[in-house]
Amino acid sequence: MKKTWIWLTTQAKLPYIKSDRIGLILGVGIWMMVHPLMSQGNRDTNRFFQAGAAKSNITPPLGEPIVGNWEEPPADYIHDEIFARCLVLDDGESQLGLVLVDNVGVKQEVFDTAKKMIFEATGLPPAHIMMASTHTHSSISAGGTGEKRRAWTAGEPLDAYQSFMASRIADGVQNALKNLEPARLGWGTGSVPQHVFNRRWKMKPGTPMPNPLGGDDLAVMNPGVAHPDLLEPAGPTDPEVAYLSVQAIDGRPLALLANYSLHYVGGVPKGHVSADYFGIFAERIQDHLHANGQHPPFVAMMSNGTSGDVNNINFRGPSVRHPAYGKMKVVAEDVVREILKGYYDIGYQDWVKLEARQDLLPLKVRKPGPELSKFVKGVLERPESETVRHRLEKTYAQRVIQMESWPDEIQVIIQAFKIGDLGIGGIPFETFAETGLEIKERSPFSKTFTISFANGSFGYLPSPRQHQLGGYETWLSTNRVEEEASEKIVGQLLNLFSAMD
Repeated sequence: MKKTWIWLTTQAKLPYIKSDRIGLILGVGIWMMVHPLMSQGNRDTNRFFQAGAAKSNITPPLGEPIVGNWEEPPADYIHDEIFARCLVLDDGESQLGLVLVDNVGVKQEVFDTAKKMIFEATGLPPAHIMMASTHTHSSISAGGTGEKRRAWTAGEPLDAYQSFMASRIADGVQNALKNLEPARLGWGTGSVPQHVFNRRWKMKPGTPMPNPLGGDDLAVMNPGVAHPDLLEPAGPTDPEVAYLSVQAIDGRPLALLANYSLHYVGGVPKGHVSADYFGIFAERIQDHLHANGQHPPFVAMMSNGTSGDVNNINFRGPSVRHPAYGKMKVVAEDVVREILKGYYDIGYQDWVKLEARQDLLPLKVRKPGPELSKFVKGVLERPESETVRHRLEKTYAQRVIQMESWPDEIQVIIQAFKIGDLGIGGIPFETFAETGLEIKERSPFSKTFTISFANGSFGYLPSPRQHQLGGYETWLSTNRVEEEASEKIVGQLLNLFSAMD
């Protein structure tokens, strides 16, 4: 006689029953008795919730330049494999896909290509997929090679690694869809303040702060540990670590998505490929949850929050030295421990409503005015032996001229996910902590976090107040869009949140 599996997914956490037809009748009877105890989400028998996760290897070949720092040495060693980590949620009516890619910043065209491939293979709409870079500084470029990395390249064919990455992302999401199974989910937050510091500083009056564009700044990035002229940080930090936990209905962990507003950690030897602390976090949370080797696989992922002006250096001092990969291990372990404090007390839900919305937001592109154009032309004509005010003048002169190739206006994807009463925003910039805090404060959801580098990577996003202070993140070509862009993005994202049921 054919056997049937009956799963009782009630808040009473009854076990499953394996039975023949007699057992099936018994199982239905038990279900009728426990039905009044079930959560509201499960009272509609047409509702079900599923989740699936997978990861796809995107480790690059050796020999290509590693981007993320001023020097770009060729990759000569794979310290740890890097991945596109994928999660798919399904409420029976809508599906959401979320992908985190170990890369410093992926261009929108790469993500668009991957989304198209996924849609053609599965029917999952591009607007229901959020893809984001983690911002590790220890891999090769997915934004184009050489000068193309900062140039406007929309409409041009993808290069070899970009094409490889797009196909591997598509593979990962398709595998996650194949791994869908009945699931439940919940979320929580903790605080890890000891590893987040605002890297932009106001200095004491009279401290010289020239910039490479011929002017002077009021704030400086990375002023040096225990610098005698430190005055105060130019902005806040966000110490919150938020996390979404997904379990199979028998309690097996399926996925964990975390969000922390820390730029990256670093401490990677020259030429090494690494996922930075984002990868170590994924490994350590898997170890702590005893989820190694299971199938379908458990997939942990750490998203980059709003960390455009935040790193892990305590500029007040003292200076602390760590061995290679030492600091990122400390950071990852501390974040894991904070999550585990609340992980076992999560109130899981058997069903939540899923929804996705996105808009294309037009933003003006910054271009050099007559005065700056004259200055950078003079810089490029200047003899190498001539004394300069700033060591990066020629570098930025070339980058400013390159901005002329950009259109006068671009359209960026602003995306919002609703997962029950959890809101997730996606912004394709290096977003400052103060912007992320504002979104959390004004969001209509009980819990909200923002993922930066989502659906593209268009540079830094200082607020208008930070633009007035100047500094690296505000320099033309490091920042590419109008000074009011952060306010427009916050407004658009909050409108998307409010429009969802």
